[in-house]
Amino acid sequence: MDNRDYVWLAIILLIVAAAVWVVRSPAYPIRQGLDLQGGLQVLLEADVPADQEVTDNAMDTARQIIDQRVNGLGVAEPLVQREGKRRILVELPGIDNPEKAVSLIQETALLEFVDTGSQSLPEGTCIRTTMADGPSRCELLPGVPLTVTEQSPAPTFETVFTGADLRTAQSRSSQFGDVYVSFEMQTDAADRFAQYTRDHQGEFLTIVLDKQVISSPRIQSAIEGGQGSISGQFDLEEARQLALKLRFGSLPVPLRIESTRQIGATLGEVSIQSSIRAGAIGLAIVLLFMLVYYRLPGFLADLALLVYALLNLAVFMLIPITLTLPAITGFLISAGMAVDANILVFERMKEELRKGATLREAILVGFSRAWTSIRDSNVATLVICFILWIFGRNFGASTVQGFAYTLAIGVFISMLTAVFATRTFVRVVMGRMVDWLSDKKWLLGV
Repeated sequence: MDNRDYVWLAIILLIVAAAVWVVRSPAYPIRQGLDLQGGLQVLLEADVPADQEVTDNAMDTARQIIDQRVNGLGVAEPLVQREGKRRILVELPGIDNPEKAVSLIQETALLEFVDTGSQSLPEGTCIRTTMADGPSRCELLPGVPLTVTEQSPAPTFETVFTGADLRTAQSRSSQFGDVYVSFEMQTDAADRFAQYTRDHQGEFLTIVLDKQVISSPRIQSAIEGGQGSISGQFDLEEARQLALKLRFGSLPVPLRIESTRQIGATLGEVSIQSSIRAGAIGLAIVLLFMLVYYRLPGFLADLALLVYALLNLAVFMLIPITLTLPAITGFLISAGMAVDANILVFERMKEELRKGATLREAILVGFSRAWTSIRDSNVATLVICFILWIFGRNFGASTVQGFAYTLAIGVFISMLTAVFATRTFVRVVMGRMVDWLSDKKWLLGV
């Protein structure tokens, strides 16, 4: 049609080349979930007498803490969810150290407020404190585990308060947009906290979880009444995470391991092969349908769909997205929506051709008038994806989150391929063949 179409074609080819490089690069492997590669499944139960009540709030809090801990292991898309009133189910795909994982899940974390004087410690720093709680999970030096018994030149800092002295913590924002964390001490610790902050103004009170620094705020003034705030250069999400660590530094209810089960990779191989086979058959049928029913436009749409599939795979590997069976399902559904977008365009083109419009006019009108329908249906799907993501995040259903992620990514990419890739291919190829195609309507599926 014009030079801009060739510019878009060059951009599309560059993106395709980049996607091919990502897919072929060993630096970006595909991450697989528990149902595809196997892993560890742990069932935890509240370790309290049967006649002792365990509140929903306590179990929900314990689930959030465990979720944070297993995410710290670097596990791809772990599942942590409630099972009934007193149990929590943990699934860790691809875990290579079950003993470490079980220990991390079950132990009660130690939250400390440490006097570091005039020294501000960076987040993530591992330190030694006067609280003798046994081995710590973090390291002072690479490859040198920190324990309270070994000799080390690292200084020992005094623990002045613990998580037991803290009542609550919340992330807040002021009317000027400043983000901070407000906290409240227990009644019996409020007076001690006031006296300590009065005597140590200008010094740092470092907050440490399992010997690892999570924040190192300076004491600006005496904090009376046990209520204070932590301010710093962090955004609302960082403040929320800090408040969660302060509130949930230790498990509110002890948990025992009811059972552990190693999920073998055999099931994963079967699932992978079945999914690949089903996806390949479905894609082949769709490509064949587009080719037979829409002829030349269908062939160009097939090229755009292959670009769509390649871009999805590259994005999954770059982010990265953990592929589970629900995640693969989300991708396949989005592929169907990509086909639907092309069908809307081509049907509009055929309507215009039947009315006597020229091929150039039909191409222009087909894409412009079909866009509103494509946009509205995809926006509705994205809203559903957002709702599913919120549900999965709040209720620990990570497989639901994975489905929402892949579906949303697929919808975004399908809009791009339908609007840019398919349109560019049609305008470049069919635009150069307008005169030749004018008496060959059968090639256009009319």
